Amino acid sequence: MVVGNSTFVIAGQEVRPGCNKTVELQIPELYTHTPMVMPVHVVHGKKPGPVVFISGALHGDELTGTAVIRRLMQNKLLGQIRGTLLLVPIVNMYGFIHQSRYLPDRRDLNRCFPGSESGSLAARLAKLFMDEIVSLSSHGIDLHSGAIHRTNLPQIRANLEHPESRDMAMAFGAPVVLHSGLRDGSLRQAVDELGIPVILYEAGEALRLDEYSLRTGVKGIIEVLRSLSVIAPSRRRSIKAKNSFVALSSSWLRSQNSGMVFLTVALGDYVEDGETLGEIVDPLSERSTPIVSHQAGIVIGRSQIPLTNEGDALVHVAEAQAGIVAEELADLVSPLSSDGDIFP
Repeated sequence: MVVGNSTFVIAGQEVRPGCNKTVELQIPELYTHTPMVMPVHVVHGKKPGPVVFISGALHGDELTGTAVIRRLMQNKLLGQIRGTLLLVPIVNMYGFIHQSRYLPDRRDLNRCFPGSESGSLAARLAKLFMDEIVSLSSHGIDLHSGAIHRTNLPQIRANLEHPESRDMAMAFGAPVVLHSGLRDGSLRQAVDELGIPVILYEAGEALRLDEYSLRTGVKGIIEVLRSLSVIAPSRRRSIKAKNSFVALSSSWLRSQNSGMVFLTVALGDYVEDGETLGEIVDPLSERSTPIVSHQAGIVIGRSQIPLTNEGDALVHVAEAQAGIVAEELADLVSPLSSDGDIFP
């Protein structure tokens, strides 16, 4: 879908070319009869171009996406775009208010797409998002964080078999790009089934914000929008973009017994097959068990709580292809420097 040079209509409201407008989508009220809305910030360019939705807080306790979109809205580059941006900082307003991943009915919104007008609260919210946002879009970027007590290295997850999604994933420039299958009921699956290219950004931890995840997110979105010609190429001296580490699979290393956890690896570390990544100790005795990697790759997620039950996920490793060595990954997770062309 390419629009421009004409009025953009969303939820019955008009946005003229070259204008910005916040549209409030009505969602079911609370049982206290408190009105609830899902704000959508529409940036409508004067010239034709793609319609890109960028969504945050699909899980209500994942704050990274909300903060990234806020920074993006302040960016001067959005003043001269082609096409239209649909910025949705908080999709799951109910969970956001209660600092919860879930909706009041305890459903995971990201397992309820494409939704239903006559279904559960989650199904109705999913249906609204599909009808009012996705149906108008040509591309999508969905922003997430790690779950509670887990943190993620900034990474892009995408169906790399979809050429346009792969192009967006590589343009983002995150430290890691992970080929990720489509989970039943997810927003990404519902969007993909409509033939719309979509990528998912994962970074940081639920109920926490960190500067590296925010800067990586803003910079990556800007680069994707440049690749789609929504934003003009940078006038600054060309700087060679970092290559992302591309992984076709990943797996969690799980606890073999219960106890206290002492991990010796950080996000972005390269680990070898058979390498010891820490230990689990019995808090009431001298007994300890080593945590041993079962594959070579890069650490893209880890537990943040130093207590574990048998079977708990401890370390998430993106599998390396044969021949990859640690030196080749050294610059992938270096801190981003401030760039006035990108950050306000």
